[in-house]
Amino acid sequence: MPQRESAPAAWAYTVPGLDIDHARAVAVVLQERLDTLNDLALTLKHVHWNVVGPHFIAVHTMLDPQVDTVREMVDVIAERIATLGSSPHGLPGGIVARRDWHDYELGRFDALDHLKALSLTYTRVIKGHRHAIAATEVDAPSQDILITQSGQLEKFQWLVRAHSERANGELTW
Repeated sequence: MPQRESAPAAWAYTVPGLDIDHARAVAVVLQERLDTLNDLALTLKHVHWNVVGPHFIAVHTMLDPQVDTVREMVDVIAERIATLGSSPHGLPGGIVARRDWHDYELGRFDALDHLKALSLTYTRVIKGHRHAIAATEVDAPSQDILITQSGQLEKFQWLVRAHSERANGELTW
């Protein structure tokens, strides 16, 4: 059986104008985002499959475009890691080993309960992206990717919250 590859001891290259140490630091930040987004895509699909109740169809159909967009985000982040000269890691065991959050807890459940839990998931993901934006200041292209993705994630959270929002802006949960 071939040995498992770990992070290279010495990178052969990175992008022009970015030193190896900065590239390594950015790649570490992006790997954490890759893990988080892979997990989010699976969580969204899980909710899609397990939502029930009177709001089923609205939530069920709202989630597929979110899944597709998050999967695209995963690909963009992975390709940026490779562009920096590192190797993106997307296997499930590694994601589980590296993560510092628990699995989404709801199974077959009412739509509004799922939306509340999903909003909390989005809060965690968005906070992580905002932290990563600050941490990638040395690499504008990586930072730009994260900024764009943050805007999309914030919109998705708004769509989730809108199902439980009153006219005065107060959430019902």
